[in-house]
Amino acid sequence: MNCASLAHAITTKTTHCCVIQSWQFNLITVNSFRDILQKNGSAVDAAIAALLCTSIINPQCAGIGGGVIFTVMDSSGKVKIINSRETVPRNVNSDLLKSCPKTTESTMDWIGVPGEIRGYEAAHRLYGKLNWTDLFQPTIKLAREGFPIPYVQGQHIPRINNTSIRELYLDKNGMLLKTGDIVKFEKLADTLETIANEGPDVFYKGTIAKDLIRDIQKAEGNLTLEDLASYEAEVTDAWNITLGEYRMYFPPPPSGGAILSFILNIMKGYKINSEPKTTDEKILFYHRYIEALKIANDLKTNISDPNFSSDQVKDSFADRKRRLISSDKTRDPGINLYLDSHGTTHVSVVAADGSAVSVTSSINDEFGSKILSPSTGIILNNQLSDFCGRANSFSPGERPPSNMAPSVLKSQSKTLVIGGSGSEMIPPAVASVLMNHLWFGKSLKEAIDTPVVVVDSQNEVKPEPKLEKDVVDGLEAKGHKIAKFYNTVNAVEKEDSCISAWSDERKKGKAAGY
Repeated sequence: MNCASLAHAITTKTTHCCVIQSWQFNLITVNSFRDILQKNGSAVDAAIAALLCTSIINPQCAGIGGGVIFTVMDSSGKVKIINSRETVPRNVNSDLLKSCPKTTESTMDWIGVPGEIRGYEAAHRLYGKLNWTDLFQPTIKLAREGFPIPYVQGQHIPRINNTSIRELYLDKNGMLLKTGDIVKFEKLADTLETIANEGPDVFYKGTIAKDLIRDIQKAEGNLTLEDLASYEAEVTDAWNITLGEYRMYFPPPPSGGAILSFILNIMKGYKINSEPKTTDEKILFYHRYIEALKIANDLKTNISDPNFSSDQVKDSFADRKRRLISSDKTRDPGINLYLDSHGTTHVSVVAADGSAVSVTSSINDEFGSKILSPSTGIILNNQLSDFCGRANSFSPGERPPSNMAPSVLKSQSKTLVIGGSGSEMIPPAVASVLMNHLWFGKSLKEAIDTPVVVVDSQNEVKPEPKLEKDVVDGLEAKGHKIAKFYNTVNAVEKEDSCISAWSDERKKGKAAGY
């Protein structure tokens, strides 16, 4: 199960609007983010504050023990990518990929060097307005004083089993907490306060680094102080494609932006300008979409290749691949071996000055490696397992391939910020929303609520249960294997002085504003 999506549309009632969307917060958090924006904080300031809060509201999905990718558009329309995904440590077992698990395991072997804090640092240095310390205060207060466990976090607690994560959720009688009970993350609050007061270097070169590495090495992990000290975030230009009246900006490989753009380029070649109405039209639309997803899955092994070219997201490449798609039957490209993972969260922000942030953060699987650093309160990622099935080898310092696709779309009069959680489900789910919103004219709410279809690593087709039975039957008749799934997407759109925002209600998503 992936992260919940409780959206926060934080807006003023004038022509100057600010909107922030993210996953599963409560009213205390809404007020905290409102304060960040009302203090003239930037879109990046609000995004960082949102991500920090996510580390305690949805610790099963994201946190400072993981990594993050920002797509940032400044007020002039220039777009930059900040990639601070985890990296391969120096002392990793060179034969690790030979032991790729069929399912995720609680093990130190798959922990990558955490990049989250360096990502915040780079984003804040380039685009922040408020003091670094101010961004941490709402979360520190919430973590230290405690809060009722939200519904989605509560659903994950019974599944932590005999891992060190249990220590976070035991009451005074040794019983597991449940939804609605008060939880505190006091050790993490201390860590966040230290980072807020002393700056990011304390995480990578100071006392927190020493405590974290001591805990990891005590548990026979591979990370070293040198790994942390040498970690750097990457700041690059965005890749982009034309999508109708928009330019869509997204992070280059090894992110999932190339897969998202490829899917959209395949589908736009069918020149679909209205929503399929009849059952036969819907079957044909979903069939072509599913075939595009299968081809996209085949390309995933190339995403980790540093020689992957921007030519592979262009219209001409999509045209060649589209010719492989038959309207009558499915093709069987075989089974991929990559792992499906689920520990991800996404934040979308549009600020009053027109700047925008789309940012996705992850610790990879549910509670990452399922290993807690007792000295720091940090839950550690298991991001190296993203290499499984998508690479035959890796090198120290290399970032694993990712499905993250934080995107910003810009036309002459509109800005659309979008992204999603759900690992393998991110590119197809975001593509579905964009097609329904931009091509079929649906509102963001309608587009996000529309049934989504994805194809997993076993080439099983996963339509949401609310997709019409006649359509599902028609897809089966064309040879598709059918299963079921969950996804979450959120988006913010600005057109002139009007802003709209919506987030998946599949996981209790709501919007709040002022």
